[in-house]
Amino acid sequence: MNLLNEFIARTIPIVPKPIVGYFSARYISGDKLEDALRVTRKLNTLGACATIDVLGESVTRREESTAFADQYRQALDAIVRDKLDANISLKPTQMGLKLDREFCLDTIRSIASHAQERGIFVRIDMEDHPFTDDTFWIYRKLKEEGLAVGTVIQARLRRTDGDLDFLIPMQANLRLCKGIYNEPRSIAYTDREIIRENFLHLLDRLLSGGCYIGIATHDEMMVWGALRILRNLGLPRDRYEFQMLLGVDEELRRIIISAGHKLRVYVPFGSQWYPYSVRRLKENPQMAGYVLQNIFKRQVKNGG
Repeated sequence: MNLLNEFIARTIPIVPKPIVGYFSARYISGDKLEDALRVTRKLNTLGACATIDVLGESVTRREESTAFADQYRQALDAIVRDKLDANISLKPTQMGLKLDREFCLDTIRSIASHAQERGIFVRIDMEDHPFTDDTFWIYRKLKEEGLAVGTVIQARLRRTDGDLDFLIPMQANLRLCKGIYNEPRSIAYTDREIIRENFLHLLDRLLSGGCYIGIATHDEMMVWGALRILRNLGLPRDRYEFQMLLGVDEELRRIIISAGHKLRVYVPFGSQWYPYSVRRLKENPQMAGYVLQNIFKRQVKNGG
């Protein structure tokens, strides 16, 4: 399966857009906000909550960031209107980080303020390593202002264990993931087992330090390790949640939910689905495998 995953990922740029759309339909809710709301409603009925994300990143004009911010405000209003169990996630480069750090801060602040008035949490996503420090800077600024925001840390990065030295004392709300970006070995672990070990090490430190953590993984070994840590610490279930991507290992999602754990699903939507899909599949060939497995399982189940 690994060789097949790699083949799919390498050939994605020359694959016709409709075929990419077929693969991406499993983990992207659609082009419009209504699609994300529909998927979120279904997830809620299945016992999962959601984080809605407007696809887009690395904008080149301030007007683009302003337009994305407007879409997020519309999403927040719709979450309240439809009484959905959901929050939002956004990317700093989508909010103008490549253009101007202060502009990005102001843009995210406007969204976070709009969200706070509606009782909704905002997750500031972490992108590749050139933006790590600025993302932490924005997060700390907004948290100091009393806004309900969180950010993301990646077990792949060598620096992350050191970052916990300031994140734990500030009781950061964090999504812990392995990290999808192909970073250079000088700053990132490249061995899968080291990344796994570091993930569980970081999780243990964070939970022991009192932080609220979104345990973001589709790796059942990591889920097992996380459950072991949670049992050993004796933590109540309101101190953490599991997080998964839309359309990835839905059976594991059901298992986690049926065991009584909170689980949040990432629900992306928007016109930028194609570049997102290409990048996601190229940078994480395993994603292609997940999608193929789910398609195959569904066809077998339906007798196809």
